[in-house]
Amino acid sequence: MPSSSYSRRQYMLGLLLGAGACLVSGAAFAQPAAYPTRPVRLIVPFTPGGTTDIFARLVGEKLSQSLGQQFVIENRGGAGGNIGADAVAKAEPDGYMLVMGTVGTHAINPSLYAKMPYDALTDFAPVAYVAGVPNLMVVSPKKVKATTVQEFIAEAKATPGKFTMASSGNGTSIHLSGELFKQMTGVEMPHVPYRGSGPAVNDLIGGQVDVMFDNLPSSIEHVRAGNLRALAVTSSKRSPALPDQPTLAEAGLPQFEATSWFALFAPKGTPPEITNKLNQEVRKALETPELQKRFADLGGEIKPMSPDELMAYVGAEHEKWAKVVKASGAKVD
Repeated sequence: MPSSSYSRRQYMLGLLLGAGACLVSGAAFAQPAAYPTRPVRLIVPFTPGGTTDIFARLVGEKLSQSLGQQFVIENRGGAGGNIGADAVAKAEPDGYMLVMGTVGTHAINPSLYAKMPYDALTDFAPVAYVAGVPNLMVVSPKKVKATTVQEFIAEAKATPGKFTMASSGNGTSIHLSGELFKQMTGVEMPHVPYRGSGPAVNDLIGGQVDVMFDNLPSSIEHVRAGNLRALAVTSSKRSPALPDQPTLAEAGLPQFEATSWFALFAPKGTPPEITNKLNQEVRKALETPELQKRFADLGGEIKPMSPDELMAYVGAEHEKWAKVVKASGAKVD
């Protein structure tokens, strides 16, 4: 210890300044940098043009505006959405790589695929529920004469295997909606899986395939334009976006119900302050009149959920679809 009073004062001042610096440093370390400080990659695990892609772009644009950083849409299709979802499951948990998950990637695929590259319930941090939509039974006017579900069943049974059924990939809700229809009606329709809804719809319009149980948002404009013919929706109630279309239950298939949903997920371990911030921003975006109208026009039903509520919802959906997959006998190696 220095002997003079001046040097003692100098010594004590040095200690106080040092302690203050440590406190400031500790506080700075405890407070994460403002998020986001650079562009965020939003993975769409399907090809462009499908409902997952449409919803991701609508939400991504709003997040870019509200958070001041670009949310870049990156399409990584394949394996029923598993390839894109797996990329996010294995990414750094820093909030800069998200996935627009679906009922397929997070509820159906775990029971459908013999080997999954990720665990849908434990490898992700739930962020925000975006919307749920019914599927729409649509046919090619170039190939199918039927204008009702019962007419389609009769036409298909008259020549078994005549019609081919397109889907956005093995195990998607689009695929399983069709499998459920086949089970309930006894109709034989070879399944033609695509790497996303966009190319499947294009081939349906072109007449390369005959029928599809597509997510309503990616087919509705084609129905309105007359490029596709809608026969029924797969939900338990009619869609406000197409109020004249009956449900499949109304069309003679009681108990038929199959809907799709879309939600944002981050890698497991992403800090809660980031997932909570994203959840708040997504919910704010979905409350804007612009997105309210856009989602309504597309048949999307918005349901605000906290990250914990989304996790509970995914768990329940996981159990529900496991039973459907088992009953269908569908399996992907």
